Amino acid sequence: MSPLTLLPFIVLIGAMFLMTRSAKKKQQQAAAMRNELQPGSGVRTIGGMYATVKEVNDDTLLLDAGPGVELLFAKNAIGAVLTDDEYNRIVHGIEHDLKSDSDVVPDDASSLAETDDSVDEAAASDDKVVDLGKRDETDEVREKAAEAEQAEAGEEPKKTEGDSDEKK
Repeated sequence: MSPLTLLPFIVLIGAMFLMTRSAKKKQQQAAAMRNELQPGSGVRTIGGMYATVKEVNDDTLLLDAGPGVELLFAKNAIGAVLTDDEYNRIVHGIEHDLKSDSDVVPDDASSLAETDDSVDEAAASDDKVVDLGKRDETDEVREKAAEAEQAEAGEEPKKTEGDSDEKK
């Protein structure tokens, strides 16, 4: 067999090796996270329940899900360990002090708009009406008034898209 015919098999085996390696790394990280659990930590189970760790055993955890509600879970059922701020924000609705954060996005877009005077002048000079194809009664009234002014001035009215040369 030539090396060229073996190349697809080698590439396939290499890809399988890389995929299993990354999956194994993720499993090891999850196991390390579960083994480092301590009482008082906020957690989210794989079912989406938020609780506080009350007691840690070899393979199980005793979780406090609320006043008087204690649940026994397997360590494998823990999806994520949450930071104190994240747990308080989700469970209790308590936000940490946002004034201490320097990279806060404003609630409105006023600070994102350009304040350059040249932009304002350019916008003010563009007073042309844009026709979006929809017409209402006020547009028709304006057109008739413009035609009447042109007729008084002795000018021939301008043709629009739908107009023809025939006189009515």
